[in-house]
Amino acid sequence: MTAIRPEWLAATEFIDHQHPAVREFVAERVGAGDTAKQKALNLYYAVRDGIRYDPYSASMQREAMRASTTLIKGVAYCVPKALLYAACLRAAGIPARPGFADVRNHLSTEKLTRLVGTDIFAWHGYVSLMLDGKWVKATPAFNIQMCERFGVLPLDFDGETDSLMHPYNSSSQRHMEYVRQRGEFDDLPYEELAADMVRMYPKLVEISEGKAGGDFDHEAIERPVS
Repeated sequence: MTAIRPEWLAATEFIDHQHPAVREFVAERVGAGDTAKQKALNLYYAVRDGIRYDPYSASMQREAMRASTTLIKGVAYCVPKALLYAACLRAAGIPARPGFADVRNHLSTEKLTRLVGTDIFAWHGYVSLMLDGKWVKATPAFNIQMCERFGVLPLDFDGETDSLMHPYNSSSQRHMEYVRQRGEFDDLPYEELAADMVRMYPKLVEISEGKAGGDFDHEAIERPVS
């Protein structure tokens, strides 16, 4: 069995599970008698559906990346949502690490595609967590309301198998394709991620910093011609 390292449970700058808001959020959703798996599942769905996904919230300010900030704001993109889930897991005594991959998104809104200038989204965030001595991956990015609106299959998690983005949507169209693994970390590799985001997606970062407008909730998905 893999020995549990203290780094996998520690509070960090971005996985700040010592924050009162994070502690309260966890306490309201897990019970003392719950198994680790039950805690992980309860927290997964609480983060997935309780925090609205919005790519236009991708601020590169350090504070915006912290788990406590995401919880207080109630809206984030995939990276801060992953950091919040990792923080909740660590607060519940479950080893967790944020992981990152580059993905090709075959279904995106016209405005988002125009802003990023590519169908490759770098530094997509997920979480690796240890349950029963085994690492499994979970991705609490897309809330159920967004999935229903865009016709995207909601990403469930059973605590036993990896929960990664679906390759196809509910209409059997290509959705997400993993093209590069960037690794898993004890905390957010902030400087590297922020530098890449500013370099690769300057217009998207500009919107997230409040310099332009974005309304993801009222945009329509671009669907490829079959």
